[in-house]
Parts: sequence; C-alpha cells; structure tokens
Amino acid sequence: MSEQVFAEVSEEALLKIFTLPEAPDSTLGKIEKDLSENLMGFLGEHIVAREKPLHEIEHNFAASEVPEQPRYVSDHTEFLLNNLVAHSVHTSSPRFIGHMTSALPYFLLPLAKLMVGLNQNLVKIETSKAFTPLERNVLGMLHHLVYQQDASFYQRWMHSAQHSLGAMCSGGTVANITALWVARNLLLKPAQGFAGVAAEGLAAGLQHYGYKRLTIMVSERGHYSLSKAADVLGIGRQNLVGVPTDDRNRIRIDKLREACEKVAADGGRVLAIVGVGGTTETGHIDPLNELADYAAEIGAHFHVDAAWGGATLMSDKYRHLLDGVERADSVTIDAHKQMYVPMGAGMVLFRDPSMVRAIEHHAEYVIRHGSKDLGAHTMEGSRPGMAMLVYSALHVMGRRGYELLIDKSIDKAKQFAELIAAQDDFELVTAPELCLLTYRFVPQQVKVALAQANPEQVKRLTPHLNAITRFIQKRQRETGRSFVSRTKLNPAQYHREPTVVFRVVLANPLTTTEMLQEVLEEQREIAAQAMSLRGALHTEMRELGLLARS
Repeated sequence: MSEQVFAEVSEEALLKIFTLPEAPDSTLGKIEKDLSENLMGFLGEHIVAREKPLHEIEHNFAASEVPEQPRYVSDHTEFLLNNLVAHSVHTSSPRFIGHMTSALPYFLLPLAKLMVGLNQNLVKIETSKAFTPLERNVLGMLHHLVYQQDASFYQRWMHSAQHSLGAMCSGGTVANITALWVARNLLLKPAQGFAGVAAEGLAAGLQHYGYKRLTIMVSERGHYSLSKAADVLGIGRQNLVGVPTDDRNRIRIDKLREACEKVAADGGRVLAIVGVGGTTETGHIDPLNELADYAAEIGAHFHVDAAWGGATLMSDKYRHLLDGVERADSVTIDAHKQMYVPMGAGMVLFRDPSMVRAIEHHAEYVIRHGSKDLGAHTMEGSRPGMAMLVYSALHVMGRRGYELLIDKSIDKAKQFAELIAAQDDFELVTAPELCLLTYRFVPQQVKVALAQANPEQVKRLTPHLNAITRFIQKRQRETGRSFVSRTKLNPAQYHREPTVVFRVVLANPLTTTEMLQEVLEEQREIAAQAMSLRGALHTEMRELGLLARS
C-alpha cells in the first residue's frame, strides 16, 4: 500500500482550490478532456465489466472520521477512478436495458458544469434571478404539452406570482407527494370554525368534514411512491387502495367502482384517483378518460402518474395512448427518463394554476408575500437549477427530435417482442405498449407443456421457472456484458401465479437489434449452466406426467 501524500494546509493553498483550475495534464484535467471528447469510451474504459461484491466496495468507504489532512486533487481523483467510477453502473451503455436510464446527449455535460458553477438556488429570486422565469417557462411548455391551452392562458398565468403551472422537483416521488398534498389541502380546506388541514392537521380535518378516513385509489401496478405519499400526508399506507388490473395490466373500472363505493359505505372519502401513464413494471397505460369520468362523478381529485410515459405526448403517432391525461387535475412527468436529461429533473403540473395556493408557504426572510419566489409552491426548499438542462434539451432536440426518439424506442420494443416470440425457448409475458416489455426463458419442452397445463400443473412448474429466471438475471449482471432487470408479475395466462420475468426498457437510442439478439443468446448460454435447476424442473415435469412420450 503506497504512503499517502497530504497537501499543504494554508490559506493560500485553499484559495487556489477556489480560484485556479487543475492543469490540463493533471488527472482531473485529463478526465475533463476525455469526458468532453469521448464520454462512452471513457466510461467503457474505466467502469469494470465484471461485478464486484458490494461488501468489498464498502471497505473503501468505511472511515467514520472526517479526514484531518487535505489531499491533492489528483490523488483523490485517482481514488475515485479506482474505487467509485470503476464499480459504478454503466447506465449509458446500449447493452444496459434493464432500467429507465439511458445515454445522455453530449451537449448536456458542459451545460451541467455551467449549472453547477452558477450554483443557483431555485427557492428564491435572490439566489436564482433569471433561473426563475426559465423554470416557469419550462413548466409552461410541459403544461402546454399536456393541457394544450391557448397562448393567452400562458401569457396570463406562466409568470404570475400568486399562481403556478406546476413545480420542478427531484423526481416522481416528490411530484406525486406534491400533487396529493394539494389534493388533501383542497379537500380539507378552511371553512367556518375550521382553519384548514394545513393549520389544524388531518385528525381535525376528518372530524370537521365528518369523514372516517381518506383513501387514494390506484391500480395494483401503481408506483411505490404513492405509498410514501400516503404515509407522509398522514393518510396511511393502508388507505392506499390497490385496485385489480385486467389482462393488459390496466386498472379495472368495475373493481374501482366497487372499491370506492365500499369506502363511501364505510364513512370514508376518496381523496384521489390515480391513473398510471406507463407502469414501471410493464409500461401499460390506464384508461385515463374512463378514470376522469369516474373521478368527476364522485368528486375526487384525478392525478395521472406519467413519470415514465409522459414524454410520449411528444409523438404524434403515439400521443393517443395517453388520451384523457388532459383532463387530469395534476400530472407527474420525469424529464430524467424519456426526455434524456440527468437524474433529478421531475415535475408536477396542475391544470388549474390557482390550485397551488392550497400549499402556499411564506417566510419573512425568503418567499415573501407578492414575490415570485418558487419556494412558495414547492415541497423542496434549496434545489439546483435542473430546469436549465430541461430547457436546453427541449430547444436543442425540439418536439420533432423527441418524437423520433420516442417512436424509434416503441418500434424497437415491438421488434424485440417479435424476436422473443420467434424463439423456441423464450416466451413473451407482456407485450409492449410503450418501450417496456417482459419475457422469460422457458425450455422448449416446458413451453409446449405449459400451453396445455392446468392451474395446478402451472402452480407446480412456476417456482422452478422462477428460479431459472433469477439465476440467469443474476449471472448476466455479474458477467457484465449486458443487463436486464427482473420483476414479479401475476400473468392472467398463468392463472395469476406469481411469475418472475425479465424486464427490458428500450429507451437508449444506441441499442441495436443485433445487441438484443446477443442478449438472448447470452441468456441461453447462462441457462445451459443451470444444470441442477433444470434437472429439478425436469423431475417436476415427469411427476406431473407432462414429459412427451418417446
């Protein structure tokens, strides 16, 4: 182990850190040059392909005391390259198709550096100035994408101090919480003898309005952030009601109606109905128009969680998949997903610009009455100017550029689904509506047997197939050549038996059909190594009388 070299501790040395850039031939200088000239090459060279156990990585980050002595920037950078970068996840790789992350456009890297250098705090005008109207402009553009109001609407409301078209936030979780926060405060609003839930709390609000409880209704495929929202807002996780879905993973309106009627009969009140605009696991979209109709019928807030699928509105060809989203009271969209900006760029949009007044906060030293401080209508206080990167991406790529990316991604998912369906030993589990799909490896003989198997036989075979799927996914991840994620579904075609599946997200424009073929071939090779698991499956097949007779 080499001896550590410490930097000088002096006022002059510290001032240099603040005022002088690293030399071009220093480690950090070389990294900057490599990042600007060949990002994919740099990441491919420095991120190791084979997975290192997490407990070994933890050894490098185990010191509990703040370092006493300063280190030279180059030495510290070398440490980061060897211990952090090397074992990071190569999310921009075209073979990383397991999660909702993708390659980033090159122009965002220097702009991100500019954003960090400016270090604006979007909570107040005094620390953000021009970033405030820019952020309001971004919210206005996305609001128009969803709600398509005329120009006079945005001239009136986009920069109004007392109103807001939405809020930028760190991601879909905070966006969903903000939407339901607004919904709660509007429902339990101030009235004679009651100062409002924001002032008196949930228990007082329920007592004043005569409700035993509040509920949030969403399909069983709803995102876990809604459970967090129910917790944080005092509604309670048990009052987040998961409604059964149909064969296409879409909420069943008949079951929703039954659940809402039961809530009312028990003395409760439905606070909000949440439609999913692209489920995290399968990418399917709820019948938003039907949800809007029913929400209006019972007087519930209608929120659409389109964190994933919202960008599809950019596509003339596929926008119709989200028909009804324009009727939502609020909508969540994550720009760091299919809008190709770095992590930390979510937003919530409100159909009515005055709705945010239900959560308005002020303080004398900041976000004063009458100011245009964005912090008056957001959950988060101090936060960076991520809206700048969204603004730039919208202008550099334009709607038509995004349309091309969205269309290509969905078409690629359909092509991959066709490729899977053509294999003797793979099976498509959920067909893509957006650019997500799920599938699994099933040996040919088992695949034939499953087509005629009864529910009991399916129940006995499924755990063996689940074990093989887990084995393949884990080994493929550890090998490091490519990556798909996995999840557990309850497919109707298998009598709702819990089924582990591969989950693929095809948003990266650099992913090719040849790469997808290689992913399947690698999985087939790994499956051949699962001898004991396949042996157990074979034994189960024999005991069930499902083996083909010779």
